[in-house]
Amino acid sequence: MPFNPELCRNESEVESKLIVQYLLPQLGYTPDTWHQEVAVGSIRLDFLAFAAQVIPFVLDANSPLSVVMEAKHPKQNLNNHVPRLRHYLTSLNVRYGLLTNGKEIRIYEKLQTDIKLVFQCSGKEVEPKLEKIKGVIGRESLKEGQLIDKPEVQITEEKLIFETKRKRQHIMKTIAIYHNKGGVGKTTTVVNLAAAIRKKGKKVLVIDLDSQANTTFATGLVKFDDEEFDDIKDSNIRHILQSEDFYPIEEVARKSQFTNPEISVVPSHISLMNYENELIQQEDSKMMLAQKLSAVAEQYDVVLIDTPPSLNLYARIALITADYLIIPSDLKPFANQGLINVREFIKKINGFRKQIRKPQLEILGVLACKISTNNQFVKHTLPKRLEAIPKRYDFEVMNTVIYDRDDLAKCAEKFLIIGDMEVADPISVLDFKPDSTAAQEFELLAIEVLQKIGLT
Repeated sequence: MPFNPELCRNESEVESKLIVQYLLPQLGYTPDTWHQEVAVGSIRLDFLAFAAQVIPFVLDANSPLSVVMEAKHPKQNLNNHVPRLRHYLTSLNVRYGLLTNGKEIRIYEKLQTDIKLVFQCSGKEVEPKLEKIKGVIGRESLKEGQLIDKPEVQITEEKLIFETKRKRQHIMKTIAIYHNKGGVGKTTTVVNLAAAIRKKGKKVLVIDLDSQANTTFATGLVKFDDEEFDDIKDSNIRHILQSEDFYPIEEVARKSQFTNPEISVVPSHISLMNYENELIQQEDSKMMLAQKLSAVAEQYDVVLIDTPPSLNLYARIALITADYLIIPSDLKPFANQGLINVREFIKKINGFRKQIRKPQLEILGVLACKISTNNQFVKHTLPKRLEAIPKRYDFEVMNTVIYDRDDLAKCAEKFLIIGDMEVADPISVLDFKPDSTAAQEFELLAIEVLQKIGLT
């Protein structure tokens, strides 16, 4: 399939659609010969492709020739990134560097302590110019060139040995967002926290385990106005839970552009409520999600699970699967009384986790959500309600407070007109108004969460 630069709307799509799906295969690089998000000391590379696979990776006079590939946002000027690419190539003794924003493709060659431009074309020209690109950085060309031309070593240390970030003791963290009282800001928390964590450079997967599918809507996956065109009913969280052999996470998860960079979302569906009794009879259903997540543990840093406001099977699955728990609450009387049920529910879940030799669920705290911005309330009432949580219910309170702000409602209500149809097109508050107070609150929440789970 030819490459279309118009399909690349952000840096993530330049990476996935141009480099991963098109260039690397066309240039002869198989998945075992290229590596994404490579860390070499303080240097972070988007892609590093080898002419020959060597384990461990060693960059010295004997290393195979390789190419660094850096993807940028389509609106970025590539000239601004040339100095950094020069640093990469000369510091790491890599001969070629490809720099692209989707609209333009450049290839630079290292010459001792500097680099020079050896190829340039537009994104639209990549297909007719493919043979020329292969001649410079194609895997076979690099293999042949290695036999007759060995570049001068420019590394200050004798050897630089490195591994990709995801193969270096990578541990995926799974967080459930749960309260058995509805209307406390659970979905708002999930989607905007996911966006904030993604903007911190972490790979994020969101799983919607609530049959109301509010998170599925809030991440913009419902693009139909009539159930006749429902494209979620045949592939959603229910299918993951039902089948051990089929419906892996990577097959069901969808890319959502409700935030930039995009995140992955496993959608839910209203039909989920009809399958609870069937799944209860299925002995392994409670462990199925955890089992399937283990297969994609190298692909994500953080998994956020939205849960139903109940004590049902799906809530159990979420808390059995998760490593951590955030309890959102508007701190109103019924929500506070519900914390008694939450505490007892966690106790039962931990009993089951002990049976399967899984560590106890770690509670990050009660998150104050949908809190009134009324000055008198914030000054006098809120502190008392926050103090009551650890005293009465034995839960710690998180430092961040998420207030009830108009921007949170407006970003969730955005829509598109397609023909005569009005289709939901929500975006995160961090993309809707990045400088707003609401966006800053979720950024603070992301920082707090990442610190507590050890991913700073």
